[in-house]
Amino acid sequence: VGDIGGFGGLFSIAAAKQMADPLLVSGTDGVGTKIQLAKLANKHNTVGIDLVAMCVNDILATGAEPLFFLDYIAVGKLKSEAVSEIVSGIADGCEMAGCALIGGEMAEHPGVMDPNEYDLSGFTVGIVDRPAMIGPARVQDGDVLIGLASSGLHSNGYSLARKVCTEGKTLYELTIARDELEGDSVLDALLEPTRIYVKSIRSVLLQCPGAIHSLAHITGGGITENLNRALPSTLDAEIQVGSWNMVPILPWVCRAAHLNETEALKTFNMGLGMILAVAPQKADEVAQLLADAGEEVYIVGQVVPGVGKVVYLDEEELFAAYSEDEEVEED
Repeated sequence: VGDIGGFGGLFSIAAAKQMADPLLVSGTDGVGTKIQLAKLANKHNTVGIDLVAMCVNDILATGAEPLFFLDYIAVGKLKSEAVSEIVSGIADGCEMAGCALIGGEMAEHPGVMDPNEYDLSGFTVGIVDRPAMIGPARVQDGDVLIGLASSGLHSNGYSLARKVCTEGKTLYELTIARDELEGDSVLDALLEPTRIYVKSIRSVLLQCPGAIHSLAHITGGGITENLNRALPSTLDAEIQVGSWNMVPILPWVCRAAHLNETEALKTFNMGLGMILAVAPQKADEVAQLLADAGEEVYIVGQVVPGVGKVVYLDEEELFAAYSEDEEVEED
Protein backbone atom coordinates (compact mmCIF):
# COMPACT_ATOMS: atom_id res chain seq x y z
CA VAL A 1 0.00 0.00 0.00
CA GLY A 2 1.42 3.42 -0.92
CA ASP A 3 4.62 4.36 -2.71
CA ILE A 4 8.27 3.81 -1.83
CA GLY A 5 9.86 6.95 -0.40
CA GLY A 6 7.29 7.89 2.19
CA PHE A 7 8.02 8.23 5.89
CA GLY A 8 6.41 4.89 6.69
CA GLY A 9 5.84 1.62 4.85
CA LEU A 10 2.21 0.49 4.64
CA PHE A 11 0.84 -3.04 4.41
CA SER A 12 -2.77 -4.22 4.48
CA ILE A 13 -3.63 -6.94 7.00
CA ALA A 14 -7.15 -7.49 5.72
CA ALA A 15 -6.38 -11.23 5.56
CA ALA A 16 -6.31 -11.28 9.36
CA LYS A 17 -10.10 -10.95 9.37
CA GLN A 18 -10.28 -14.59 8.30
CA MET A 19 -8.30 -15.75 11.35
CA ALA A 20 -9.73 -16.70 14.73
CA ASP A 21 -6.94 -15.07 16.75
CA PRO A 22 -4.30 -13.46 14.51
CA LEU A 23 -0.86 -12.86 15.98
CA LEU A 24 1.88 -10.71 14.46
CA VAL A 25 5.35 -12.28 14.62
CA SER A 26 8.49 -10.18 14.18
CA GLY A 27 12.12 -11.03 13.56
CA THR A 28 15.32 -9.10 12.99
CA ASP A 29 18.81 -10.26 12.07
CA GLY A 30 21.95 -9.53 10.08
CA VAL A 31 24.47 -11.39 7.95
CA GLY A 32 27.53 -11.02 10.16
CA THR A 33 31.06 -11.40 8.85
CA LYS A 34 29.98 -13.19 5.67
CA ILE A 35 29.91 -9.63 4.32
CA GLN A 36 33.73 -9.62 4.40
CA LEU A 37 33.78 -12.47 1.87
CA ALA A 38 31.27 -10.65 -0.34
CA LYS A 39 33.62 -7.67 -0.43
CA LEU A 40 36.61 -9.91 -1.15
CA ALA A 41 34.80 -11.53 -4.07
CA ASN A 42 33.15 -8.25 -5.15
CA LYS A 43 29.88 -10.17 -5.21
CA HIS A 44 27.17 -8.55 -3.12
CA ASN A 45 23.80 -9.94 -4.20
CA THR A 46 23.98 -13.20 -2.24
CA VAL A 47 24.26 -11.48 1.14
CA GLY A 48 21.01 -9.68 0.32
CA ILE A 49 19.32 -13.07 0.02
CA ASP A 50 21.01 -14.14 3.27
CA LEU A 51 19.59 -11.12 5.06
CA VAL A 52 16.02 -12.01 4.15
CA ALA A 53 16.55 -15.71 4.83
CA MET A 54 17.84 -15.21 8.36
CA CYS A 55 14.76 -13.21 9.31
CA VAL A 56 11.98 -15.13 7.55
CA ASN A 57 13.31 -18.57 8.48
CA ASP A 58 13.32 -17.51 12.13
CA ILE A 59 9.69 -16.43 12.25
CA LEU A 60 8.72 -19.53 10.29
CA ALA A 61 9.53 -21.47 13.48
CA THR A 62 6.16 -20.27 14.85
CA GLY A 63 4.33 -21.27 11.67
CA ALA A 64 4.04 -17.63 10.63
CA GLU A 65 3.67 -16.44 7.06
CA PRO A 66 6.07 -13.53 6.42
CA LEU A 67 4.13 -10.46 5.29
CA PHE A 68 6.74 -7.80 4.70
CA PHE A 69 10.42 -6.97 5.05
CA LEU A 70 12.50 -3.84 5.64
CA ASP A 71 16.25 -3.41 5.38
CA TYR A 72 18.91 -1.13 6.85
CA ILE A 73 22.17 -0.64 4.96
CA ALA A 74 25.03 1.26 6.61
CA VAL A 75 27.95 2.23 4.37
CA GLY A 76 31.22 4.07 4.82
CA LYS A 77 30.84 5.64 1.38
CA LEU A 78 27.96 5.14 -1.02
CA LYS A 79 28.98 2.90 -3.93
CA SER A 80 25.99 2.53 -6.18
CA GLU A 81 26.98 -0.72 -7.90
CA ALA A 82 27.50 -2.64 -4.65
CA VAL A 83 24.35 -1.21 -3.09
CA SER A 84 22.36 -2.04 -6.21
CA GLU A 85 23.53 -5.66 -5.99
CA ILE A 86 22.63 -5.85 -2.30
CA VAL A 87 19.14 -4.46 -2.86
CA SER A 88 18.65 -6.77 -5.84
CA GLY A 89 19.51 -9.71 -3.59
CA ILE A 90 17.11 -8.50 -0.91
CA ALA A 91 14.34 -8.24 -3.52
CA ASP A 92 15.13 -11.76 -4.75
CA GLY A 93 15.00 -13.06 -1.19
CA CYS A 94 11.63 -11.43 -0.59
CA GLU A 95 10.31 -13.05 -3.76
CA MET A 96 11.57 -16.45 -2.59
CA ALA A 97 9.86 -15.91 0.76
CA GLY A 98 6.64 -14.56 -0.74
CA CYS A 99 6.78 -11.33 1.27
CA ALA A 100 6.74 -7.67 0.27
CA LEU A 101 9.75 -5.36 0.46
CA ILE A 102 8.01 -2.24 1.73
CA GLY A 103 10.90 0.00 2.68
CA GLY A 104 14.35 0.46 4.09
CA GLU A 105 17.05 2.91 5.10
CA MET A 106 20.50 3.62 3.73
CA ALA A 107 22.90 5.52 5.97
CA GLU A 108 26.32 6.83 4.97
CA HIS A 109 28.81 7.00 7.87
CA PRO A 110 32.00 8.76 6.72
CA GLY A 111 34.57 8.92 9.48
CA VAL A 112 32.85 6.11 11.37
CA MET A 113 33.14 3.33 8.81
CA ASP A 114 35.90 2.85 6.24
CA PRO A 115 34.85 3.78 2.68
CA ASN A 116 34.70 0.13 1.60
CA GLU A 117 32.80 -1.06 4.66
CA TYR A 118 29.10 -1.81 4.88
CA ASP A 119 26.77 -3.65 7.23
CA LEU A 120 23.25 -5.00 6.83
CA SER A 121 20.26 -5.46 9.11
CA GLY A 122 16.82 -6.75 8.23
CA PHE A 123 13.42 -6.81 9.86
CA THR A 124 10.36 -8.88 8.99
CA VAL A 125 6.80 -9.16 10.27
CA GLY A 126 4.60 -12.17 9.70
CA ILE A 127 1.23 -13.44 10.83
CA VAL A 128 -0.07 -16.69 12.30
CA ASP A 129 -3.45 -17.76 13.64
CA ARG A 130 -2.95 -18.69 17.31
CA PRO A 131 -4.73 -22.09 16.96
CA ALA A 132 -2.33 -22.99 14.12
CA MET A 133 0.85 -21.79 15.86
CA ILE A 134 3.58 -24.41 16.23
CA GLY A 135 6.23 -24.68 18.92
CA PRO A 136 7.71 -26.76 21.76
CA ALA A 137 4.40 -27.17 23.59
CA ARG A 138 3.04 -29.28 20.71
CA VAL A 139 5.95 -31.74 20.57
CA GLN A 140 5.18 -35.29 21.70
CA ASP A 141 7.16 -38.41 22.55
CA GLY A 142 7.61 -40.41 19.35
CA ASP A 143 7.52 -37.46 16.96
CA VAL A 144 9.66 -38.02 13.89
CA LEU A 145 12.49 -35.56 13.22
CA ILE A 146 12.71 -34.52 9.57
CA GLY A 147 15.75 -32.58 8.39
CA LEU A 148 15.88 -30.28 5.37
CA ALA A 149 19.22 -29.88 3.62
CA SER A 150 21.14 -26.65 3.89
CA SER A 151 22.89 -25.05 0.93
CA GLY A 152 26.14 -24.61 2.85
CA LEU A 153 27.19 -22.67 5.93
CA HIS A 154 24.19 -20.34 5.46
CA SER A 155 25.05 -17.22 7.50
CA ASN A 156 26.73 -18.54 10.63
CA GLY A 157 30.24 -19.53 11.65
CA TYR A 158 31.95 -17.16 9.26
CA SER A 159 34.45 -15.67 11.70
CA LEU A 160 35.98 -19.14 12.02
CA ALA A 161 35.46 -20.07 8.36
CA ARG A 162 37.15 -16.90 7.13
CA LYS A 163 40.10 -17.42 9.45
CA VAL A 164 40.83 -21.00 8.39
CA CYS A 165 39.89 -20.72 4.71
CA THR A 166 41.08 -17.30 3.58
CA GLU A 167 43.88 -16.03 5.82
CA GLY A 168 47.21 -16.28 4.01
CA LYS A 169 45.55 -17.29 0.74
CA THR A 170 45.78 -15.39 -2.54
CA LEU A 171 42.64 -14.36 -4.40
CA TYR A 172 43.62 -16.86 -7.10
CA GLU A 173 43.64 -19.71 -4.57
CA LEU A 174 40.21 -18.65 -3.34
CA THR A 175 38.62 -18.35 -6.79
CA ILE A 176 39.91 -21.41 -8.67
CA ALA A 177 37.49 -24.32 -9.16
CA ARG A 178 38.22 -27.25 -6.86
CA ASP A 179 37.28 -30.87 -7.51
CA GLU A 180 36.88 -31.51 -3.78
CA LEU A 181 34.21 -28.78 -3.70
CA GLU A 182 32.40 -30.26 -6.71
CA GLY A 183 33.81 -27.62 -9.04
CA ASP A 184 33.12 -24.62 -6.82
CA SER A 185 35.79 -22.23 -5.68
CA VAL A 186 36.26 -21.62 -1.97
CA LEU A 187 34.65 -18.18 -2.23
CA ASP A 188 31.69 -19.42 -4.27
CA ALA A 189 31.03 -22.24 -1.81
CA LEU A 190 31.26 -19.91 1.18
CA LEU A 191 29.02 -17.29 -0.46
CA GLU A 192 26.26 -19.74 -1.39
CA PRO A 193 23.14 -17.98 -0.06
CA THR A 194 21.08 -19.26 2.83
CA ARG A 195 18.19 -21.44 1.71
CA ILE A 196 14.74 -19.94 2.28
CA TYR A 197 12.28 -22.60 3.46
CA VAL A 198 9.13 -20.50 3.73
CA LYS A 199 7.13 -21.62 0.71
CA SER A 200 7.78 -25.35 1.13
CA ILE A 201 7.03 -25.45 4.85
CA ARG A 202 4.06 -23.08 4.65
CA SER A 203 2.64 -25.33 1.93
CA VAL A 204 2.80 -28.32 4.29
CA LEU A 205 1.29 -26.33 7.15
CA LEU A 206 -1.69 -25.53 4.92
CA GLN A 207 -2.05 -28.93 3.24
CA CYS A 208 -1.45 -31.02 6.35
CA PRO A 209 -2.61 -28.95 9.35
CA GLY A 210 -1.46 -30.21 12.72
CA ALA A 211 1.22 -32.51 11.29
CA ILE A 212 4.21 -30.27 12.05
CA HIS A 213 4.47 -29.80 15.80
CA SER A 214 7.63 -27.71 15.99
CA LEU A 215 10.64 -26.70 13.94
CA ALA A 216 14.13 -25.40 14.52
CA HIS A 217 16.04 -23.03 12.26
CA ILE A 218 19.64 -24.26 12.53
CA THR A 219 21.78 -21.13 12.82
CA GLY A 220 24.62 -20.07 15.13
CA GLY A 221 25.27 -22.80 17.68
CA GLY A 222 24.55 -25.53 15.18
CA ILE A 223 22.13 -28.40 15.68
CA THR A 224 23.14 -28.75 19.34
CA GLU A 225 22.12 -25.26 20.41
CA ASN A 226 19.09 -24.72 18.16
CA LEU A 227 17.11 -27.94 18.03
CA ASN A 228 16.77 -27.87 21.82
CA ARG A 229 14.90 -24.56 21.44
CA ALA A 230 12.14 -26.45 19.63
CA LEU A 231 11.68 -28.96 22.49
CA PRO A 232 9.82 -28.92 25.80
CA SER A 233 11.85 -29.54 28.96
CA THR A 234 10.57 -33.14 29.26
CA LEU A 235 11.67 -34.45 25.85
CA ASP A 236 14.95 -34.95 23.99
CA ALA A 237 15.75 -34.97 20.28
CA GLU A 238 17.58 -38.19 19.40
CA ILE A 239 19.58 -37.62 16.20
CA GLN A 240 20.99 -40.44 14.09
CA VAL A 241 24.26 -38.99 12.82
CA GLY A 242 25.12 -40.06 9.28
CA SER A 243 21.49 -40.19 8.15
CA TRP A 244 21.85 -37.12 5.92
CA ASN A 245 24.27 -35.69 3.37
CA MET A 246 26.04 -32.35 3.43
CA VAL A 247 27.62 -30.17 0.77
CA PRO A 248 31.45 -30.54 0.65
CA ILE A 249 32.28 -27.10 2.03
CA LEU A 250 31.03 -28.08 5.51
CA PRO A 251 33.40 -31.00 6.27
CA TRP A 252 36.10 -29.11 4.37
CA VAL A 253 35.87 -26.12 6.73
CA CYS A 254 35.58 -28.33 9.82
CA ARG A 255 38.74 -30.22 8.95
CA ALA A 256 40.58 -26.98 8.22
CA ALA A 257 39.55 -25.73 11.67
CA HIS A 258 40.44 -29.08 13.29
CA LEU A 259 36.96 -29.38 14.79
CA ASN A 260 35.90 -32.72 16.20
CA GLU A 261 32.34 -33.98 15.73
CA THR A 262 31.03 -32.48 18.97
CA GLU A 263 32.50 -29.06 18.18
CA ALA A 264 31.26 -29.15 14.58
CA LEU A 265 27.69 -29.96 15.62
CA LYS A 266 27.54 -26.91 17.89
CA THR A 267 29.25 -24.55 15.44
CA PHE A 268 27.77 -25.12 11.96
CA ASN A 269 24.45 -26.44 10.65
CA MET A 270 26.34 -29.51 9.35
CA GLY A 271 24.02 -29.93 6.38
CA LEU A 272 20.61 -29.35 7.96
CA GLY A 273 19.05 -25.90 7.72
CA MET A 274 15.74 -26.85 9.31
CA ILE A 275 14.66 -29.74 11.54
CA LEU A 276 10.95 -30.44 12.01
CA ALA A 277 9.23 -32.46 14.73
CA VAL A 278 6.33 -34.21 12.97
CA ALA A 279 3.48 -36.46 14.11
CA PRO A 280 4.66 -40.03 13.33
CA GLN A 281 1.49 -40.99 11.45
CA LYS A 282 2.00 -37.99 9.16
CA ALA A 283 5.79 -38.18 8.71
CA ASP A 284 5.79 -39.94 5.33
CA GLU A 285 3.19 -37.56 3.92
CA VAL A 286 5.04 -34.49 5.18
CA ALA A 287 8.37 -35.77 3.83
CA GLN A 288 6.82 -36.37 0.41
CA LEU A 289 5.18 -32.95 0.30
CA LEU A 290 8.48 -31.29 1.18
CA ALA A 291 10.32 -33.30 -1.46
CA ASP A 292 7.68 -32.38 -4.02
CA ALA A 293 8.27 -28.72 -3.07
CA GLY A 294 11.95 -29.07 -3.95
CA GLU A 295 13.50 -29.79 -0.57
CA GLU A 296 16.16 -32.43 0.06
CA VAL A 297 14.52 -34.37 2.89
CA TYR A 298 15.97 -36.74 5.51
CA ILE A 299 14.50 -38.66 8.43
CA VAL A 300 17.17 -37.84 11.02
CA GLY A 301 15.78 -39.05 14.34
CA GLN A 302 12.94 -39.04 16.82
CA VAL A 303 11.69 -37.37 19.98
CA VAL A 304 12.21 -39.37 23.18
CA PRO A 305 11.68 -38.76 26.92
CA GLY A 306 14.40 -36.55 28.36
CA VAL A 307 15.26 -33.10 29.65
CA GLY A 308 15.06 -30.86 26.58
CA LYS A 309 18.43 -31.51 24.95
CA VAL A 310 19.87 -32.96 21.75
CA VAL A 311 21.32 -36.48 21.93
CA TYR A 312 23.47 -37.88 19.11
CA LEU A 313 23.69 -41.54 18.12
CA ASP A 314 26.88 -42.60 16.32
CA GLU A 315 28.37 -39.12 16.45
CA GLU A 316 31.62 -40.49 15.02
CA GLU A 317 29.81 -41.05 11.69
CA LEU A 318 29.54 -37.31 11.00
CA PHE A 319 32.56 -37.16 8.69
CA ALA A 320 32.72 -40.85 7.78
CA ALA A 321 31.43 -40.39 4.23
CA TYR A 322 33.85 -37.56 3.47
CA SER A 323 37.42 -38.41 2.54
CA GLU A 324 40.49 -36.77 4.02
CA ASP A 325 41.40 -35.25 0.64
CA GLU A 326 38.51 -32.83 1.11
CA GLU A 327 40.60 -31.04 3.72
CA VAL A 328 41.92 -27.56 3.02
CA GLU A 329 45.41 -27.72 1.57
CA GLU A 330 48.09 -26.28 3.80
CA ASP A 331 50.57 -23.88 2.23
